[in-house]
This record gives sequence, structure tokens and C-alpha cells, in this order.
Amino acid sequence: MQDVWVALRQFYKSPGFVITVVLTIALGIGANTAIFTLVHAILMKSLPVADPKTLFRVGDLDDCCVNGGFINDNGDFDLFSYELYKHLQETTPEFERLAAMQSGGEQKTTRRGSEPAKSERAQYVSGNFFTTFGIGPFAGRVLTDADDTPGAAPAVVMSYQAWQSDYGSDPKVVGSTFYLQGQPATVVGIAPPGFFGDRIRSNPPGLWIPLAMEPSIEGKNTLLHVPDSNWLYAVGRLKPGVSVSALQDKMSGSLRQFLAAQPNYSRNGGSAVIPKQHVVIVPGGAGIQNLQKETGKGLYLLMTISGLVLLVACANVANLLLARGTTRRADTSVRVALGAARSRLIRQTLTESLLLGCAGGLAGLGVAYAGTRMILALAFPDSPNLPIAASPSLAVLGFAFLLSLLTGVVFGVVPAWITSHSDPAEALRGSNRSTRDRASLPQRSLIVFQAALSLVLLVGAGLLTKSLRNMEHQNFGIQTQNRYVLHIDPAGAGYTPEKLPAFYQALEQEFGSLPGVQSVGLALYSTLEGNNWGEGVFFDGRPAPGPNDHNNSTWDRVSNHFFETVGQPVVRGRGFTDQDTATSQQVAVVNQAFVRKFFPKEDPMGKHFGVYEQKFSSLFEIVGIVADAKYQNPRDEVRTMYFRPLTQTMPGLTDPNETMAEGRGRYINSVTFFFRSEPQNLDATVRRTLAKINPDLTVLDLHSLDYQVADNFTQERLIARLTMLFGGLALVLAAVGLYGITSYQVARRTSEIGLRMALGADRGNVVRMVMRSAFLQAGLGLAIGIPVAIFGARAMADQLYGVRSYDPVSLLIAMVVLLGSAAVAGFIPARRAANIEPMTALRTE
Repeated sequence: MQDVWVALRQFYKSPGFVITVVLTIALGIGANTAIFTLVHAILMKSLPVADPKTLFRVGDLDDCCVNGGFINDNGDFDLFSYELYKHLQETTPEFERLAAMQSGGEQKTTRRGSEPAKSERAQYVSGNFFTTFGIGPFAGRVLTDADDTPGAAPAVVMSYQAWQSDYGSDPKVVGSTFYLQGQPATVVGIAPPGFFGDRIRSNPPGLWIPLAMEPSIEGKNTLLHVPDSNWLYAVGRLKPGVSVSALQDKMSGSLRQFLAAQPNYSRNGGSAVIPKQHVVIVPGGAGIQNLQKETGKGLYLLMTISGLVLLVACANVANLLLARGTTRRADTSVRVALGAARSRLIRQTLTESLLLGCAGGLAGLGVAYAGTRMILALAFPDSPNLPIAASPSLAVLGFAFLLSLLTGVVFGVVPAWITSHSDPAEALRGSNRSTRDRASLPQRSLIVFQAALSLVLLVGAGLLTKSLRNMEHQNFGIQTQNRYVLHIDPAGAGYTPEKLPAFYQALEQEFGSLPGVQSVGLALYSTLEGNNWGEGVFFDGRPAPGPNDHNNSTWDRVSNHFFETVGQPVVRGRGFTDQDTATSQQVAVVNQAFVRKFFPKEDPMGKHFGVYEQKFSSLFEIVGIVADAKYQNPRDEVRTMYFRPLTQTMPGLTDPNETMAEGRGRYINSVTFFFRSEPQNLDATVRRTLAKINPDLTVLDLHSLDYQVADNFTQERLIARLTMLFGGLALVLAAVGLYGITSYQVARRTSEIGLRMALGADRGNVVRMVMRSAFLQAGLGLAIGIPVAIFGARAMADQLYGVRSYDPVSLLIAMVVLLGSAAVAGFIPARRAANIEPMTALRTE
């Protein structure tokens, strides 16, 4: 306690020093704590469920959302049809319970009584979903197996967040009848707060619906009883003593047994592939880890970068303490002369360091809280119900406390050791007569260390910024200026397949007549919105492809003016016209990638192909070729793609999977507008027009196409901005450190400089002498930092797009910026040294 009181008195005497140190530590620890808050919440936290260690997922990859047939080349099954899920459930008594949940999740139009319709994200789950996770209700009850049986009274459970935000925590919601896609269902309960479902994701469901209700809600487009439509994840709770590896082998055998009995898996050579199909069982306590896999590398990269910033901050604070210890050398020498032990002096200095570290840690928590909120807002801008709290948890608080203590020890131990070795005779000799400065070498070494780390961070920031610019300014194959995308749900408004043609015509007429609208394009899904539909294609006159022939192609259904609206040119043939009717020849337009893959040496115009089966191989006639455009992941190459008109449907379908896919594909979800100039009051205009067409139509979202494209790079933009921020912070800290140590050295060499000038040295000589020392330290930092930066760039190569890990331009810019900062930091004290009057300097002796 005596050491603490002495330290506090010293702090009171030097408030500027304390504020500088505490702010420096706060920035370093705050950055680390903010990133660790996200790492803990996303990558290290279990779901808020009972006994998460006994939960296991059947499957280990993200294959969202609906897939047919064999999915992965390596035979890894991660999605299951309802029939396959029931088969595994019945043949695996090793699970106490095995629950199924929809791999994706869809917006459903919901209405309570006469209230206006709302859009709510919903997820189909098995009746044992909540009991498998050990979740009870906040109000009412949760779903049970009885709710998930044919003929059961329709029942759903609402999330606490949806109940609170959408219905104001109205207790009358429980027991109320809601209409989902026009079908009645009773809200039987509210899930507890903090439970967001089976995974952490940016858009958690607001409603959980029993699987048995899926046919009544989806109608003819039901997936439930299609044996080769895989759309469910499976998570179960293992019984005690069960071997995971043995169970994995057993379930893989059950999987192959099921597949062998399905004709759709055996045809076209599929029987030869069935033996390698298998499942992988992984821990499921953290849920379906899709978000973790998407963000994991980026978060670990940010953790590494923030750690480097903390090291720079520690080096800066250590330099401040070394300089402070040197100014207190006379005091220390007197204490040694009076009998103080070195261990006592080291303890006192370490106490001051630890107090500064803890104070910086407390201030860093405020920085961390604000930083976490900023990062979440940047990373998930459209996620009001994000299941990640910005407030640090107990684990994060413990991390910050340990980091504060560690920081205090790291940056305090060397200054404590050096200052404790003061010679008592120095107290009599006087500070200006000192011939040796023990702190000089460590101080210079720390500056070199800071410069090297700053270069590493600047190079990383440059590479990531250049990568982001390459992604954002690549040729997407479309035009985005003055284009806006509206997402709607026709099925939720009660439209049956028979009513769709008239509805689409009304959409085109009403929106096309709005002032300033040049064209309107309807589509099953629009470009770069995160959606993808795909099927295997079969070609007329060619043998049926086998399971390893990679005949899959992405496809979309669009209206006549869609290509014109999104600015995707038709390079050969034609697009769709009014002559492409329900009774005319079935037609298709393909992209250039489709031609390169399937017609490398042929003219595709007039050729025929089909989907689902070889018997449909002559159905679609290719009437046009459009330029390549990216519709899915903008980081990947353009996929093969074909387009079908909204006005035509395939005849002669009997297979349930084919009927389902064709039926669902008739419902658009996007309307794209092309305006002659920037529109005004678009949101109100669109809502008014939709209400005129059908009051039950709700706006799922309305954004510019620029925004929709940019939304694909949210994570990259976040990482690039934070890296640039951290790099700039490290550069400022290094420059301040260099300025401080140079000023300190100039002050200590005042008499020497005065003597030099008295003996004939001019101001230029003095400036060059001081600048030479500053550039020497920066140059050594460059020599160390360049190879480290090159190695670090190679380690993050998979985070870069269109940029080599060794990029001379980024390296050169970082070097110039660092040397420029060193020049500024060194020139100010150099100029001050050059203005020293020789007589004034000599008089101090």
C-alpha cells in the first residue's frame, strides 16, 4: 500500500505524463478488447442451451440452402431431406433426440387480425427442436412432437426479440391467431431472451414453424416429402458413453442404405458414387457454425493486427517510462545512497507500471465498448436483431484485466531494472555531468521495434485496401447507376401460379408508368443479392452425363426487359420478347461462360438442352447469348448460367422434386428499376404503387443496386478500414515515440551541442546530426520490418483479391509514409537543437 500511495503522489505531480500513458494503453487495450469481444461472441461462445457439450451436429459444412442429389465431390453429406432425416432418426438410438432445422430461412408475410401485414423471418424445425436444445418458454409453451404431426393444430413459437420489437411485448400475442402466407396458426409461446436459434447469424428467425406445417404454407412448392431435396440440418444430443467415431461409421452406412433405395440417386451412374457418401459428426454446442466459418479468418487477422498495435503502444509507454526514470535518476541515486535495496526500487517502479496499466485497461473498456458497437454497425448494417452484444462479457472483462496486468509488467520491467541501477555518486555529480545513459540503447531499440511493426501494419493496410478496391471496381458485367432493387413475396400476398402472369403484367405496367422510369425488370432473384439456383443440364444429341461430369449450371427466370434494366448486353441473338408465350417454343438465353464450357467448338445458337432428366434434353432452344455477369459470389469467376422467361413453364413433369423446383421458380422475389435520373421519395412511391396493385404486398427491402453490390464486401471493407485505422494509430505512436526520444536526447546533449556550435559547427551540421540519428532508427526499423511484412502478406494471401502478397507499390508507399513520419518527428527537435545558443548551453554546466 505504501508503494501505491507513493505512485499516486508521483502521478499527481505529473498529470500530463499519466494522461499520455493511460490514453496510449487505452487505445492499445481497447482495440484488442473490442476485437476479442467479437471473437468471443462469434467464435468461442456456446449457444445458451442446456449442457452444450453433449450436442453434436451431423455434418460439418455449410451447404445452404436447398440441394438435390449428390452435393460434394468428396461424398460429404451435410444437408438432408425430411425422409432421410427420419430414416437417420429411426436408425440411430444413440441420440437421446435428433432434431432437424431448415438450413436457410425465409421471409414470411405475417398478419394478426386486421393489422397491416409484416414480413418476418421464419424457420421450419422439427417438433423436438426446443427439447433437444433444452430450451423452455419465456411465456406460453414451446413446440412439441405433437405439434409436428399431420393434422395437428397449427402452432408456432415467436422469438423474444420479434415479440419485443414488432409487437411491443404484448402479452396477448400468446394464444393469438396469425396468418402466415395466408395460412392460420396460433402463437403458442415466446422463446426466452438470448435464444436466437440453432446458430449465430446476422438475421435470426422471428418465428419457428413445425415441419409438418410446411406443405400447407408452401402449397404445391412443398419440400417436405421430396426424398432427394436436401434442405435440413441435423443436431442431436448424444447419450452418455456413445463413441462418436463408431456412430459416424454407423450413420454413414445408414445414409448409403437410404441413397441406394432412391432411384434419383442411382440413375446415370450414380450407383458407383453411393459407396463414398458419408457423414461427419462434429460438436454442436456452438450451433451450426456458418457465420463462424465466414468471419473466422477475418477476426483472427484483426486480432493479430490489434495485438501488433498493443505492442507498439507498450513500446511507446516503455520509452516514456525510461525517459521519466532517467529524469528521476538523481532522486533514485539519493534513495540508493540512503540504503534503499534495488528490489525495493524495482517493486516501486513496477507498482507504478501496473497502476498505469490497470487505469489504461479501465479506460480501454470504454474504447472497447464504443469500438465493438462501431464494428458491429459496419459489419452487419442491416441486422437490428443481431445476436451479438457489444457489452463485454465476464470472459472479455477477464481478458482485459489480464491484458492490463501483462501490459504493466511488459512495459515496466525493463525501465524498473535500468532505473534501479543508479550510481549514488551521480546524485553528487549532477545530471548534466553524467557520462553514460543506460536507457539510451533500450530506448533506441524500442523505436526500431515500433518502426518495424508500423511498417508491417501499413503494408497490410495497403494490401487490404488495394484488394478491396479491386473487388469493388471489378467488371461485374452489369450497370448499377440509377438502378434500384425491390424485394417482395408474391406467395405471401396470396398469389397462386394461375394468377402470376396477370400480376407480373400489372407490376411492369404500374411501375413502368412511374415518372422517370426507363425500364422495369422482374427476376426470380437479382444480381449479387446472395441467391443462387442451379440444376444439372442435359444436351440434345449427347449421352446423359454421369455424376462426375460437372454438368451443373446456375439459372434464373427473368422478364423481357430484365437484361436492359440491369445493363447486361445481349451479344448474340436476342433476349426475351412478347412472342415467348406459354404455348410457344421453350427458349433460353445463356451467358458466355455457358458457351465456353458446354459449346467450346460449336455454335450454340439454335441448339437444345434441358434439365432434370435426359428425356427433357431437347426442350429449351438457345435463342441468345448475354455477356458474362456476376450473379453469385463476386470473388469467384463467372459461373455458367442460363435464363428462362417468366412466361414459360416446363410441361410433362411428374417427379416431386422437379415439380417443386419448377413451381418455386415461377415466383419472383425481385423487381429492378432503371431510372433516367436519381429518383425522389422512392420508398413512398413504391409502397403506394404496391398497395394499389395489392394491399397485402409487403416491401421486404428496397435498396439501390449500388448498395446491393457493395453489401457483398462488408467484411472486407470492415477489415480494410480497421487495418488502416490500426496502421495509422501505430504510425502515430511510433512517430510520437521517435519525437519523444529525439527530444529527450537533444535535451541531454544540450551542452554537447552548445560546445560544438561554439567550436564552429553551424545549424545545418546540428540538424543533420540529429536527423541522422532519427533516420538511423527508422532505417533499422525498415530493415527488420520489410521481411516481416513480406512474410505476413503471404500469411494473409487468401484474404486478398487481385493483389500479389508481394506488392512492391504497397511496400514502397508504406516505406515512404514511415520515413516521412520519421522526418517530421525528427526535424522538430533537430530545429530546436539548431537554435541552441552556445553561451546558454555552456552556462548550464
